[in-house]
Amino acid sequence: MFDQSKLICTKFRNSRFRRLWTIITLSLMLLCPVAAMATETITTATVAATPAWWIWPVSLFVVTLCMGIVAVLGGIGGAVLYVPIISGFFPFHLDFVRGAGLLVALSGALAAGHSLLRADLANLRLAIPVALIASTSAIFGSMIGLTVPTNIVQTFLGITVLGIVALMFTAKKSELPDVPKADALSSALRIHGIYTEGSTGKTVDWKIHRTPAGLAVFIIIGFMAGMFGLGAGWANVPVLNLLMGAPLKISVGTSKFLLSITDTSAAWIYFNQGCTIPMIVVPSLIGIMIGSFIGVRIIKKAKPAFIRWMVICMLTFAGLKALQKGLGI
Repeated sequence: MFDQSKLICTKFRNSRFRRLWTIITLSLMLLCPVAAMATETITTATVAATPAWWIWPVSLFVVTLCMGIVAVLGGIGGAVLYVPIISGFFPFHLDFVRGAGLLVALSGALAAGHSLLRADLANLRLAIPVALIASTSAIFGSMIGLTVPTNIVQTFLGITVLGIVALMFTAKKSELPDVPKADALSSALRIHGIYTEGSTGKTVDWKIHRTPAGLAVFIIIGFMAGMFGLGAGWANVPVLNLLMGAPLKISVGTSKFLLSITDTSAAWIYFNQGCTIPMIVVPSLIGIMIGSFIGVRIIKKAKPAFIRWMVICMLTFAGLKALQKGLGI
């Protein structure tokens, strides 16, 4: 038995199998360093191809700076442009973009809120019931938006932005809507007021109607504001002005003040879930604020028709990009 095993080993050592085994072993010994060098080269190339971390905040600042200028000239909130554009063209998760979008809308509202109240252009009696309903639904919208898969939220975001474009095409504005009689709910809540029109010096005594229908619509508006992080100025003004009959300046001022309550409620949900990253939020806020200051200075020289069409084109492109990203096309 022992002699037979020894004979087999001797044949193996002297046979071509031994030569083949030697060749394989030497090949592996030579290939291992080469494979290691190749792996190291690929890793180095990948790291070199990845942009430096500071590229994204700088790019974000430049984009939001332009966005702030356009938002002022177009008469819309910065978050309406911010969320679809940043989520469509920057490599940030949608949750972080929505959280930053709410803070972008909130910063502008907080900056203007006290001045609007002092000038009687924002009415507390009108804002409080609307804010209570809108902020409550915004909280639920934020909670649901963080649990729904990102592609579904992105798809509905694209549809919503395209709906805003359609609203900008069709919606009209009325300086002083005709409200023949205040309804029972607005009378019970004492929602009425007086303000002085600066351009004419005339004192305007205003009241609202269709209050139950308006408050019901604000449930949907608040939910969408929380879910998509768009703010709600794009929808607040038409509902307050055209549906409920508030004067245009009261609608704009109250809408701006409303954002400071509604967006705070929604933003807290995103903040509590860790969806507000300073590297995204800080350059966005600085860019939007500086852009807004620049926009205010050049608004007198800008042509409104051109700005309106530019905003519509930007929103259409951003909405289609968000829809494409959500559907995975």
